[in-house]
Amino acid sequence: MKYINAQQAFDHLYDSINDNGLEVNGTKVFYNHGFYIMKPLDNKIKLNYRNWNEDYAEYEWQWYLSGNPNGEEISKRAKIWKNHMDKDGNIRSNYGWQWLRKSQLDRVIDKLHADKNTRQAVISIYDGKEIDTYQYDTPCTLSLHFQIVDNKLCMTVNMRSNDLWFGFCNDQYCFSKLQELVADKLGIEIGWYYHFASNLHLYNNFLNKK
Repeated sequence: MKYINAQQAFDHLYDSINDNGLEVNGTKVFYNHGFYIMKPLDNKIKLNYRNWNEDYAEYEWQWYLSGNPNGEEISKRAKIWKNHMDKDGNIRSNYGWQWLRKSQLDRVIDKLHADKNTRQAVISIYDGKEIDTYQYDTPCTLSLHFQIVDNKLCMTVNMRSNDLWFGFCNDQYCFSKLQELVADKLGIEIGWYYHFASNLHLYNNFLNKK
């Protein structure tokens, strides 16, 4: 499936999951669902029934950019983060902290600079080798894969679990901003964004909002 922008993707997927998702553990689910967003930087969701908060999404993006995993400040904006802090107040799913570890982001840019056809420009987020640190917070994103296609930077996001209502709306905003950052470093345009979730779901309390 191809969508023009994030809003079109959200609106269509909301209806589809609401009407046809499988009922599982307080959610409606699509398993192994993927789709393209052809204009990733058209990343704002302005649907009245969703009431998406762009200011918060930008705040989350800036938190990722900082690379600081501490959640004390962001938890004042979104209380859900309090549940994901470890004893030191850190959150494993600060994606910026993850992509800066082992200089992953710099390595991706270097690989694409060196070889525009590389298949190795991958950032790993979830890491099964550190699963014992996921007591309070398990990253929902598995990996981000960057490829240059027709001289444009394209990106594939692979997620183990994605809540459409909150997770997708804010994640796609931040990931498209990362795609823009990498493209700027390479001096090329942005291409498509492919989003894949092994479990794409809506919680029951967000069904039938239209």
